[in-house]
Amino acid sequence: MQSTATKVEQYLDEVSEDKSAAFKKLYAVVKKNIPKGFKACISYGMIGFVVPHALYPKGYNCDPKLPLPFVSIASQKNFIAFYHMGIYANPDLYKWFVNEYPKHCKGKLDIGKSCIRFKKMDDIPYALMSELMSKITAQEWIASYEATFLKGKK
Repeated sequence: MQSTATKVEQYLDEVSEDKSAAFKKLYAVVKKNIPKGFKACISYGMIGFVVPHALYPKGYNCDPKLPLPFVSIASQKNFIAFYHMGIYANPDLYKWFVNEYPKHCKGKLDIGKSCIRFKKMDDIPYALMSELMSKITAQEWIASYEATFLKGKK
């Protein structure tokens, strides 16, 4: 479900009551722990943390008019979706996260290539998410993005 919100605050206000507290807490954890250089905005109809054009003028290779995406949070019908492109691009980070998750949660990890789905609002591992957010700086993400996704396109 893509939101039509144009501002982060508007998106936060639109989150359904059953997910609102958990969603806002997850957003606050990301915002507090993400390294400097990333900017919160609406990206692809959800809250995104991106590398702005001021830091990375090339933008996103799929659409250079857009800033380089890094993390997104979306409220879906049955879960909160958390997208972390660093997990997708970095096998070591992915492995670390998968190994750490059971230490923080009772439930099974529901993860795709970059999407982590939280179906139980009481089972979101905020401390782990905080640690995950601090693992990659904007400059490291740019380097990883270029090495992983722009191979042969330079």
